[in-house]
Amino acid sequence: MSLAMGLPLAASAVLWLAGAPLGRRLPPETAVRLLTIVALVTALATGFVLAVAAFLAVAALPPVAALGHWSAAALRAGGAVPITVGVVAGLAVAVLLAAALWRATRSALDLASAAWTCRRLGPGAGGLVVVEDDHPDAYALPGLGGRVVVSTAMMRVLPADERRVLLAHEQAHLAHRHYLYLQLAGLAAAANPLLRPLSAAVQAGVERWADEAAATEVGDRHLVARALARAGLAQATALRTSSSPASALRGAHDGVAARARALLTDPPRPRRALSGALLLLIVATAGAAALTAHDTEHRFERAQAVYAITAN
Repeated sequence: MSLAMGLPLAASAVLWLAGAPLGRRLPPETAVRLLTIVALVTALATGFVLAVAAFLAVAALPPVAALGHWSAAALRAGGAVPITVGVVAGLAVAVLLAAALWRATRSALDLASAAWTCRRLGPGAGGLVVVEDDHPDAYALPGLGGRVVVSTAMMRVLPADERRVLLAHEQAHLAHRHYLYLQLAGLAAAANPLLRPLSAAVQAGVERWADEAAATEVGDRHLVARALARAGLAQATALRTSSSPASALRGAHDGVAARARALLTDPPRPRRALSGALLLLIVATAGAAALTAHDTEHRFERAQAVYAITAN
């Protein structure tokens, strides 16, 4: 395998290690946008080079070369891919493609279900729907216009000013179409499991993005942090009474605590060097896939030319 073919695999390994730190260091909006793009590009490039490796290994077999009318020796001269590597690459592509298709189908069904639920809930007041429920909860439901759904228990927990924060947070999810970033990052992670930390970073990033949007709207970062802490405590208490595992409670508490701490500091600053490095990685990974395609096409053209000469 050439250096270009190995680059998407190396990028996957780097992103597996750096996914979580990147999500924490970049401003939330920048992190979500860039990490989603780099995940998609890396997943596509990795799948492509694995497919090329599998095809090159099989194409270099004499019976296959004879059927394709190209020279197996000339094809191997450009850098042979061992048949064992080709088989492993082919199996990996098949499994990951199936996982990606399954995830894409589930995502489509989830979005269709959300749109249907929005229709059943009706228009609501400004897109807000309050449902009778003893469990404190609030979430954004994507669909035609989208809905912000809040339980009566959550409305009782929060005072009026903190309710405004809650609504601003959930409306930010809809306004910025955060569900699309989540679905795309999840699809990339299904196609390349090394990108799962990146998908988790996008999930955390959309919450931080909505927190910052709410802070901008209400003009009080401490109020947003207080609302977040109160809502999180109410949900954790409800989970505890429903006998949820303690580890799950600790995980939820840690996530809310980190978001609240971020709101008690200054707004995040742009990190141009880190953003530039991610953009460079996107370009390099996409370029490696394009170079692999060009090199593979050239190798087959040369192999076909050699076959035509030897056949005559």
